[in-house]
Amino acid sequence: MQVNGVDLYWNPYLETMPREMLRNLQLKKFKRILKWGYENSGLYRRLYDQAGLTPEDIKTWDDVAGVPMLEKEHYRSAQAKEPWPYGDSLCVPLEEVTAYRQTSGTTGQPVYQPDTWQDWEWWSECWAYTLWAQGFRNTDRVFIPFGYNIFVAYWAGHYAAEKIGCEVIPGGILNTEERILKMKELRASAFMATPTYVLGMAETAEKLGIDPRTLGIKRILCAGEPGASIPPTKRRMEEAWGTDVYDHIGATEIGGWAYECTAKPGGPHVNEAMFLVELIDLEDGSPIEEPGKPGRVVITAFDRRAQPCIRFDSKDVAMWGEPCACGRSFRVLKGGVIGRVDHITKIKGVLFSPSAVEEVVRDIPELGNEFELVVRKKNDLDELILKVEILPHCCHQENKIKEALLRNLRLKTNLNYYLEFHPYGTLPRYEVKSRRFKDLRK
Repeated sequence: MQVNGVDLYWNPYLETMPREMLRNLQLKKFKRILKWGYENSGLYRRLYDQAGLTPEDIKTWDDVAGVPMLEKEHYRSAQAKEPWPYGDSLCVPLEEVTAYRQTSGTTGQPVYQPDTWQDWEWWSECWAYTLWAQGFRNTDRVFIPFGYNIFVAYWAGHYAAEKIGCEVIPGGILNTEERILKMKELRASAFMATPTYVLGMAETAEKLGIDPRTLGIKRILCAGEPGASIPPTKRRMEEAWGTDVYDHIGATEIGGWAYECTAKPGGPHVNEAMFLVELIDLEDGSPIEEPGKPGRVVITAFDRRAQPCIRFDSKDVAMWGEPCACGRSFRVLKGGVIGRVDHITKIKGVLFSPSAVEEVVRDIPELGNEFELVVRKKNDLDELILKVEILPHCCHQENKIKEALLRNLRLKTNLNYYLEFHPYGTLPRYEVKSRRFKDLRK
């Protein structure tokens, strides 16, 4: 399919495949990767033997739900074994590993992630779906403003941009001011960053006397945080840069598994040609197929071979949305990732997600982009403290802002908050993943 003479899909055959055919393909690929893991990984063999499961037991979709789920702790335990440093989760000879990455360690000891050259080509292909769906083409000059490191970050985005023919400018060791100036000098047309850094770069540009909207950026890809699927945060980014902002979801252990398209259906498509994404009930673990019901996200990467990802519990929470007008048969996650199981917690008996606070804060134009949320115990009671910054020219409106903030927070979360107003520019700034929520009760 073409729009204005431009091909809409990276892989038209797979992206528009009828749902029944797509589901049959997914089941076939699930059986294949399950057999691969069982036959080549000590980790998966132990896991499935303990459950009394063999690959031959998986015949229908109903059987898939009986396959044990994998968690990060399984990888960590396996990596205490040989061969070092990956342990017996590794499915290929160590000599075939060509790329090393690791998780950020925000939830504990980092997980080491090996990839073969074939795996890395797969990573690039996953990202090629994403970039193409968001309008990246060989006419783009793409700036990548992140420190190239041991985290996967935008490594695959870099390779995929080259794959589809973009010119890539790596902004690795430059600081934020230097990145802004280099983007201006070279007339970059697109870039990739976390939502936090997209807003931070706009703030820095303005300090340099540069209006970000004059830099000629035509599209921005966001990953690493859910902000690009939170309407007020997306709106702030798009207004700051005068361009379209698109969401992408991925993880070191999984790969780049979901992407927003130019039709902007209110959430990203799951790349169902490359991944099986299951939503399961937060209480009883039963499958969720109907739209609008939040569930835990469980993911299988069909084609990653060095360290397979089979029914991995991502700890993310999402819900199915309605079909997209773009014509893709890949399902949509309404609102993207709406929270994490380990962040969704009960406060004063109310089920709470920090993303709801972000939505409220970013919807008040007099507030800065940064905030910090702390929950702690005081006299055996839960206490929520929200730290925000008022924009310098709005300081005289503090009482009005406070009233609106407390009212909207109460409506959105059914909870009360203690507010702290901090001078503009004093709360922490982040380049990669932000850490704005702190639960001090644990």
